[in-house]
Amino acid sequence: MKLIRDKTKFYITDLKRENKYDYKHYTRNDGHGPRTYNVGEKKIPSVTTILSATQSKEKRQALDKWRERVGYQEAQDITQKAALRGTEMHYVLEQYINGVGYLNLSKEGAQARLMAHEIVNNLGPLKVVYGNEVSLAYEDRWAGSTDLVGLFDDKPTIIDFKQSNKLKKEEWIEDYYYQIAAYSLAHRKSFGPILQGVICICTKEVEYQQFKMDTQMLARYEDKWFERVEQYEKLNQNNA
Repeated sequence: MKLIRDKTKFYITDLKRENKYDYKHYTRNDGHGPRTYNVGEKKIPSVTTILSATQSKEKRQALDKWRERVGYQEAQDITQKAALRGTEMHYVLEQYINGVGYLNLSKEGAQARLMAHEIVNNLGPLKVVYGNEVSLAYEDRWAGSTDLVGLFDDKPTIIDFKQSNKLKKEEWIEDYYYQIAAYSLAHRKSFGPILQGVICICTKEVEYQQFKMDTQMLARYEDKWFERVEQYEKLNQNNA
C-alpha cells in the first residue's frame, strides 16, 4: 500500500476492494439518552453504550480524578478537541480506503492527515478490504460500526482506528479489545468468521502503536463481552 499525491489530493494504491458481504448501513441516534442504532424497527444499544454503563467503579473514579486535576472546563476542551481530531482522521482514512482522493488544508485537517498517513504507512499487511465503516448488529442485543473489515496478514480481520493524546499502555485499552470482540461476534453471526483484531492508534504527535488480538485472545474477550452484555441487560431490567 502506497500513498501518492495527485495535484490537490492524496490517494492510496495497491489495495484491493472486494464486495464479499452484503453489508447494510444502520443509522445512529446520538441525541438524548444512550447511543443506539436503528436496526429494522428497533433501537439497539451501541457497543460503547454497553461499555459505558458497565464501567468499573475504579475506572469511573480515575476519570473523575483526572477531571478534578486538570479542571472540568479544561477536561471538556481536551475531550472535544480529541473528538474532532479523531473524526477528521477517520474521515481521511475512510476516503482513502474508498478510493476517493481527499485533502483538508486547515490546521486541524493537516494534523489529522499526518496521523492518518502514519496509520496507512503501517497497514502494509492489509491487502483486501471487504468493507469500510461497517455496521454490525448481534440480534437485538448490541450494534456498532467498525472502521474496516478485510484480509490482514491473509486473515479475516476487524480493524479499528484510534487517535490518542499520548501513547497507550496496554492496560488502558481494554475497552478497545471489548469493541473488537463485539464486532467479531456480530460479523460471524451475520456474515462470516473473523480470526483476529487489529487496533491502530496514532497520537497527535504522530506516534504509532498497534495492538493485535489473535484467535485465542479474541475468543477470551468474546466470552468476557457476553458477561458485560448480560450485566447491562440486568441493569436495564432493574431500572425498568
